[in-house]
Amino acid sequence: MTNQTQKPFSFKLLKTDGLARRGEITTPHGTVRTPTFMPVGTQATVKAMYPGQVRETGADVVLGNTYHLMLRPTAERVDRLGGLHTFMNWPHTILTDSGGFQVMSLAQLRKLDEDGVRFQSHIDGQKYHLTPERSVEIQGLLGSDIQMQLDECIKLPSPEEEVQRAMELSLRWAERSRVQFEKMGGPAKGQGLYGIVQGGDVPHLRVRSAEELAKMPFEGYSVGGLAVGEPQDVMLKMLEVTTPVMPADKPRYLMGVGTPDDLLESVARGIDQFDCVMPTRAGRHGLAYTRFGKVNLKNARHMDDPRPLDAESACPAASSYSRAYLHHLVRANEALAAMLLTWNNLAYYQFLMQGMRDAIDEGRFEYFRLKTKADWAKGDIAAL
Repeated sequence: MTNQTQKPFSFKLLKTDGLARRGEITTPHGTVRTPTFMPVGTQATVKAMYPGQVRETGADVVLGNTYHLMLRPTAERVDRLGGLHTFMNWPHTILTDSGGFQVMSLAQLRKLDEDGVRFQSHIDGQKYHLTPERSVEIQGLLGSDIQMQLDECIKLPSPEEEVQRAMELSLRWAERSRVQFEKMGGPAKGQGLYGIVQGGDVPHLRVRSAEELAKMPFEGYSVGGLAVGEPQDVMLKMLEVTTPVMPADKPRYLMGVGTPDDLLESVARGIDQFDCVMPTRAGRHGLAYTRFGKVNLKNARHMDDPRPLDAESACPAASSYSRAYLHHLVRANEALAAMLLTWNNLAYYQFLMQGMRDAIDEGRFEYFRLKTKADWAKGDIAAL
């Protein structure tokens, strides 16, 4: 295992192009090139993918889920078995979320108060108490390189007074999370803890949350509570008021986002990190992402199509299998369908992120953004 004292957490901003940023995050387990997309490995696995495959797509970091891992196999067991990197055979950077979002969306009989949230497992009904301190303790036991404060993520739309209450609670939990992170020796281990901006769809609450969090010594800052059902224009408006208030010398992470278009538009507004289940979930349901937009392999029009998804792709899933074959696998409900389409989708997302990084480096991000959107608009015509 990597000696965690050799590479303390750091962020270097290398280039800007408009508001788009190119940088590098250094963690004990490697360098993360930003802007970056983090495949979601909820239960210590990116579904339908081998760890080596995930790495070969270009991923520098994957995400693990605190809520699921605390329930099964438990953080204490993962710790005894050498930590999450060893447990899942991923020797590169790992980010863990706080578990808060899953508690709010999955757990049964939730009861939230100032101290934390009490809930019953959706698996077996066992009772748990998740506090800011316990969330950070779990993430410390897992040994993740980037950890998240516990916050309250509410659904949108909600009344402004409810949005304000949750935002202020999240700020108080941020302070407690930071104290616990330092108590567990996170900084000495080279790990990072991110604060999470809340405030729903209320601009002045977003600004206040970001300003208050910036006063706390976090290694990075996240924008949470978006991609929860609001339209894209609302999400982008919240980014436009939030990112200017976030520290420029720290990484900025938009949680749970999103579509390829969301990624493009959010990078254009100063975001560095993303995660989303969309490319893996879509792959398991017969949907492929390509340079030419989305391709639904369930459609009968692919039944006799000998073309690959993208003959020029470096990913074998995209270039070496016909659409007719992929359609057959999807319709037959074969496991290989999920494996190939997930592989294709993650490879495309990483291809898109590398394209953005290159464009920022070369000062042509806006051209890249517009051309990419134009290619999607052309659809399959561009693949002929």
